[in-house]
Amino acid sequence: MNQSCGNRMGRASAWSRYCLKTLAGAGSFVQAHWDDLRHAAAVIGTALGNSVRPRYWAKAARTAFQRQVLAIGVEPVGFVCALAVFVGISVVVQLTFWVGEAGQSQLLGPLLVAVVARELGPVLINLVVIVRSGSAMTTELGVLKINGEVRALEAQGGDPFLHLVMPRILGMAMATFCLTIIFILVAFASGFFFAAWMGKGSRDLLLFANTLSSAVQPKDIFNILAKCILPALFASASCCIGGLGVGKSVTDIPQATQRALTRSVAGLFVISSIVSLLTYL
Repeated sequence: MNQSCGNRMGRASAWSRYCLKTLAGAGSFVQAHWDDLRHAAAVIGTALGNSVRPRYWAKAARTAFQRQVLAIGVEPVGFVCALAVFVGISVVVQLTFWVGEAGQSQLLGPLLVAVVARELGPVLINLVVIVRSGSAMTTELGVLKINGEVRALEAQGGDPFLHLVMPRILGMAMATFCLTIIFILVAFASGFFFAAWMGKGSRDLLLFANTLSSAVQPKDIFNILAKCILPALFASASCCIGGLGVGKSVTDIPQATQRALTRSVAGLFVISSIVSLLTYL
């Protein structure tokens, strides 16, 4: 009997240790991500605060900002348009067809706005920007840090934040917003023309445009803006933090890039979910 009680007490003790270890691990995980979130929020807030002060926009900062907008928002336009065409053909045409078949044509505008403009557009474009430009941004800053160029900039009296971080954060946010608008317009246009060509929808372009415009509400505009800009700000801040946080070895760059991309993608879906909940509930 004493042995049985001892076994039960041993199992209870092991279970208690396991629970404590699990709670400690969960606490460490939450604490680490909370620190990352606070760090990113501080970087974003500083960048936005400095951006409205003309004296912080030196020639080097303006040049870096223009280069970021060109690299992130102009070079991938062709790919974004091709992606929008596929989405327009696969989503817009199907919605147009099935709404007509169900005799619920009045739902076409709200459905298109909800599916393409509010959800698919911002999420897909942010994913494209994160994968395409976020990794390049982290790698570039990591190389600058390892090569000592960041320290050299400081020695010359320059501010690495104003010359390296702020232009990248603002450039990615602006580029993501512009690409999202292009994606939405091309998706709607390609879907309309393909459906009209296949004979599956109305051929009245003005009627189609009026259906979409009448379905857009002020909260939809806020939703699109928030889902475009906020994830892009967080992703760019995470990539800048990851790139400038590497050590002295080149082997640290892939790990920093992986962590930055993981945080960026997770932040994208978390921010999108929170925006949707705050907007429509």
